[in-house]
Amino acid sequence: MAYSAGDTILDDEYNAFVANSSSPFGYNHFAGTGATVYGLGQTAIDQVSAGGLINASQWNALFTGITNIANHTNDTITSRSSVSAGDDIDIASAIAADLATLAASVAAGSPNATALATSSALQTQTSGSEGWNASATQEVSVTFANANNMRFFFNGGGKMRITVGIVAAATSNKDTAYANLGTALGNIDIASLATTRSGSGETLTTNNLARGFNDLTTSYQNIIKLTSDNTGYTGNTVEIFAKTTGGNGNSGAATVLTIKMVATDGAGDDQYTSGNLSSVAPAAKDTPKMVTTLFTITPTTAQGLGTAYGISASAAVSNSVAN
Repeated sequence: MAYSAGDTILDDEYNAFVANSSSPFGYNHFAGTGATVYGLGQTAIDQVSAGGLINASQWNALFTGITNIANHTNDTITSRSSVSAGDDIDIASAIAADLATLAASVAAGSPNATALATSSALQTQTSGSEGWNASATQEVSVTFANANNMRFFFNGGGKMRITVGIVAAATSNKDTAYANLGTALGNIDIASLATTRSGSGETLTTNNLARGFNDLTTSYQNIIKLTSDNTGYTGNTVEIFAKTTGGNGNSGAATVLTIKMVATDGAGDDQYTSGNLSSVAPAAKDTPKMVTTLFTITPTTAQGLGTAYGISASAAVSNSVAN
């Protein structure tokens, strides 16, 4: 932009502050509908007609919009007060820098946003039986009203959360191995550009936590795989995958996100009977019922957003064991 402090601002320069769809991005692109990693679904600000005057009310609308988004993203911007007709817009020299700061935050999925609400459990998948000897697989999904709402959700700091555990307190060493794997995963939070794990421990076999919503495709992508470090059960694993319909957030077509948990019993043991233990516990095959629970962490209007977007539905997709 040619605009600098002390210049007379032209209508097209003001309009660039409002509506530029390329770098440096305007307010409407990162706060309005936008595209790809931009857009929060907020009300767009009107542009000025060619050759028209820029009214104080138009400046105030832009200042207010910038302040509201900064409050949500928790970014530090220039302090501004409302203006009146005839005022000099001395403070406008920092608008371009503030817009760039906010655009970068939205593109990163508003990582510092704290106006977020964690749901109660939306779906809880529990294995139908114990004693599976190969794998337990559970899938859950969330659906958005449309692709824009899904993108606004993640751009505003929204996340999908998965936890993994067993149905009851551990009663065998194998139960303990799977309980420990679930604890080590902790909260698996899939955000816009990356996934976080709140737990620690066990063996991190596959680490794709750098994958977020915008990295997913219509085929399952591995997010994380943990392997047990419990003696005798180092072949046992828990793995998390995710996929979307219609491609990722960058494609602008996704409306459903599905998460899959796969627990594998790779210890190589079998069920033994009393008198033929061969150093293996009688309940060697007694794998526990696995539990996968889905939550959402949804942006709210508590700190600046005029409208916040969440899911329209959740579903239990599949729940099976293999022997």
